[in-house]
Order: sequence, then C-alpha cells, then structure tokens
Amino acid sequence: MSAVLAGVKEIREQVDRARQRQTGLFKQTTVLFVDEIHRFNKAQQDALLPHVERGTVVLIGATTENPSFEVNAALLSRCKVLVLESHAEADLRALLDRAMNDQVRGLSTLGVDLADEASVALLGAACGDARTALNTLEVAARAVAAQGRDIIDVSDIEEAVQRPIIRYDKAGDQHYRVVSAFIKSLRGSDPDAALHYMVRMLEAGEDPLFVLRRMVIFASEDIGNADPEALRVAVAATEAFRLMGMPEGALPMTQCATYLACAPKSNAVIVAYKDARKDVLANPGLGVPKHIINAPTPLDRSLGAGRGYKYPHEFAGHYVPDHYLPDELRGRRYYHPSDQGYEREVAQRLERWRAQRDAVAPSDD
Repeated sequence: MSAVLAGVKEIREQVDRARQRQTGLFKQTTVLFVDEIHRFNKAQQDALLPHVERGTVVLIGATTENPSFEVNAALLSRCKVLVLESHAEADLRALLDRAMNDQVRGLSTLGVDLADEASVALLGAACGDARTALNTLEVAARAVAAQGRDIIDVSDIEEAVQRPIIRYDKAGDQHYRVVSAFIKSLRGSDPDAALHYMVRMLEAGEDPLFVLRRMVIFASEDIGNADPEALRVAVAATEAFRLMGMPEGALPMTQCATYLACAPKSNAVIVAYKDARKDVLANPGLGVPKHIINAPTPLDRSLGAGRGYKYPHEFAGHYVPDHYLPDELRGRRYYHPSDQGYEREVAQRLERWRAQRDAVAPSDD
C-alpha cells in the first residue's frame, strides 16, 4: 500500500486479510509493503505496531527520508534499517548503456548515440539517481531524434536537465548533512569548503536567512571572544541581506562565511554557558551576596543590603578585587578563555583579576 493514499481503515483491512491467511488452511505469512511510510502520521504508525509485534504482518517500509526523524521510535526499534545508497557512477553508466542498446524497452530504435562528454555530464547531473538519469536520457534522445540528428551531446543534456539537479532537500536527510558539513567546514577554517556547501544550499532553494542564522550562531558558539568582530559581521550580513535580497545578498553572505572560516576559533562561550547553567539548575535556591544587593530604601540598608560594596570606578585601573558569586559557588570558574586571537589578551587580563580576587578573604567582603 501507499502511505500517501492509505489510512487507518486501509491498514485494518490489510491486517484482517493477513490474520485470515495466518489462521487459514495454508498458514501463510503476509508481507506488508508500505511505500513512503514517512507519510503516515503518528496515529497511523501506531496502528501498525501491535500487528508487527504479534507477527501478523512482516512490515517493509520504504522512505526517502531519514527514518530516525520520520518513523516512530517504538516502530523503528522493531525494524531493521537498511540504507539504500546512491548508485555508483559505474552502475549508472551500465544502466545508461543498457537503455541505449535495449531494442525492446530502450532507446535503440531511435537510432541515436550518446557522446562520451554527454555521458559524463548526465552522470554528474543525476547525482546517483537512476530514475533521473534515465528520464533525462530519454528526453534528450527523443529531442535529438526529432531533430534528425544521431548524436546526443552535452548541450542536449543541459537542455533536458534545464538546470543542475543539486542533491539537497530542505526538510530531509540531505538538508541536515549539508548544513552539518557547512558548519564543520567553518569550524575547520576551510573557507573553500564552507562556500561550496553554502552555495549548494542556496542553489537548491534553501532560505538564505536560515543560513545566515546558522552563521550568527556560529559566530558566538565557535569564535566568541577570540574575534568579537565575528558576531558583528554575521549580524551585519543578515541586515545587509534583508536590505538587498537575492541575488546581490549572496555577496554579504559570502563575505561573512569567509570571515568566519578564517577567524580564530574558540568554544569558550558555549562551554561557559553550559557550565553556568548546570550550576544554576543544581542550585535553584541560591541568594545574592548582601554587599551587591541593591538598597533603594532605608529598610534595605538597615538590613545590610549594599553594605561594603566597592565601586570599581573609584579604584586604580577601574578594578577592585571582590567576590560576586553566591557564597556556595565562590571560586567557581565557567569562562576559560582560549589562547586564540583577542581572547589571548582577555585570558591574561582575567588571570590577573582572578588571582587578586582569590587573595581576598571572605571576611574582607
């Protein structure tokens, strides 16, 4: 059955037939093949689960999507996932040769041949998809035959394809793979690879603002204070794109991607956030040291709020060693600057400040 057309009613009908075969004279097992199984919603997939568990049917589901995202975990855990990879170039070439030479179901009767250069172009456009390769070949072959020619050349393939068929889907597995490759290329300081994946997404119809949002995130997550300018560049590129649109908007995007790839890297920001959040969640009831509590009223001041606070701007270098964390977390370190870019200078400054702060005894607060 096709999941595009079927629902719970059709599932029940097939299961009833399977149960009759199973308990009938010949004790037959039923294989239920569901095409495009990712089209079934949660309720429809749940309807299959008990019958798969009991062995009423042997389920085979086909999907072009990643089953980890599209198939219920309970159903997926009872299945074996077989990944059908794209066809290798040699396999596609064999299919094209068979199509050209088959006199019954193929294109042999058209009296045309496929030039070697055209074959290479067709294989590149197909991206490992046999159906795409065969459909493109048939369109090109019939067009050439109609023109009274006998050789399919590169221009005929380009005409049949109309535009490059980029292997990418905006919501499926290829989306996540290409986006991941883009981020890893930025993180790996490879501007050429980063641009390849960025352009691949844009040419396949991805929303440019999605790509820009990923770069804004990256500027903080993977660069941070190693180059504070990175975040400004990413935000500016986003605003420039909103002002310009495509195709000119691809220019600030390219500028941003190359800047991020070539910038010094540090993940100290995200590590600091995760560590601080972990302590906050583990200690939800912590207070604030009295000397840094705001004291707007006489009552607050009489209770000791703000007493002993040292105003940093009144001291040399606009810094005075003091303690600001809750007493239970005193001495905790979340931010660990790297030795990359501007963060190297931050690390030196912070190390000096922390050493002075650690020398201040609790009684000095």
